[in-house]
Amino acid sequence: MELEKQIQKDIVEAMKAHDAVRLAAVRAIKAAILLAKTAEGGSGEVADADVVKLIQKLVKQRKESAEQYVACGRQELADNELAEAAAMEPYLPKQLSEAEVEEILKGIIAEVGASKPQDMGKVMGVATKKLAGQAEGRVISTLVKKLLC
Repeated sequence: MELEKQIQKDIVEAMKAHDAVRLAAVRAIKAAILLAKTAEGGSGEVADADVVKLIQKLVKQRKESAEQYVACGRQELADNELAEAAAMEPYLPKQLSEAEVEEILKGIIAEVGASKPQDMGKVMGVATKKLAGQAEGRVISTLVKKLLC
């Protein structure tokens, strides 16, 4: 709930500052929160952990959109998407570096007893839970493959 209140305050600040990119980014977060609250089967409340997941999803969408725009030769649209993603990232927990993720994964691999590439599923299950919000799934997957081969 605190994160949601902060987002509401930031909408007002972005409006006062006439910061169109930040305003669009924060409004997108607010819209995602409202959709989650009113979703069928929803409780009407969204915890901060769920808000972080929503923001991660929005950031990922914007980065993927930017890649598509670059591939189509529309750099100005890609720049806008990346600017919005950058405006959303302060609401996310600090991302771990690749080296930090690799060290944690080595511990998980030892803990699970994985030794071959076929054990990747076991490792990924534990790793995605342990590193939720701190590393992208693509980075985790790449490093697990590297460590198990």
